[in-house]
Amino acid sequence: TEEEVDATFDCLREEPDDFLSGNDTFKPPQDATIPKSVNWRTKGLVSPNLMDCSTRYGNHGCKGGNVRKAFTYVIENKGIDSDKFYPYKAKEGKCRYSVKGKAGYCRKYRVLPQGDEKALKKAVATVGPVSVSIYSKLPSFRFYKRGIYHDPKCTLKPSHAVLVVGYGTKRGKDYWLVKNSWGTGWGKNGYVRMARNKKN
Repeated sequence: TEEEVDATFDCLREEPDDFLSGNDTFKPPQDATIPKSVNWRTKGLVSPNLMDCSTRYGNHGCKGGNVRKAFTYVIENKGIDSDKFYPYKAKEGKCRYSVKGKAGYCRKYRVLPQGDEKALKKAVATVGPVSVSIYSKLPSFRFYKRGIYHDPKCTLKPSHAVLVVGYGTKRGKDYWLVKNSWGTGWGKNGYVRMARNKKN
């Protein structure tokens, strides 16, 4: 049923003033050169590690989670495993984090102005992958396979957290390179090119 699909795939739980407490707004370096394209895919950071291991911070595995609480887990855990070491299994499981699979860490996070694609581009270019919230309940997104994704029916109400790992332009169309958490069987090996500069 639609409710079961929502419970499995669309489990973002936003909270009022979610990111504002204790974190600063992102300010890009003044003299930074912003390249025309960026691709951070080789780092392989993963979300199943977050889904399984951030429950002690108030997240609810497959029943929903909050990005701030996921960041708190990574900061206090001093790391996150790679997707090769901690693969997606389409179900909630016991926390299996191991420092042997550590692919990255986070000391603090910054907040981007909501809907500011220029700020997002600068952050991806100068810092690295950026966690964002999107609306993922449309069939066109759930069954995406290839191309640059854009659906005019998309709303600004977030239902799912994903990772922007790059950006570029293909045949004159700007896009964000986004890593989803639904495994490599979804989209193009787990990724989607989402339209950029469409006020989304």
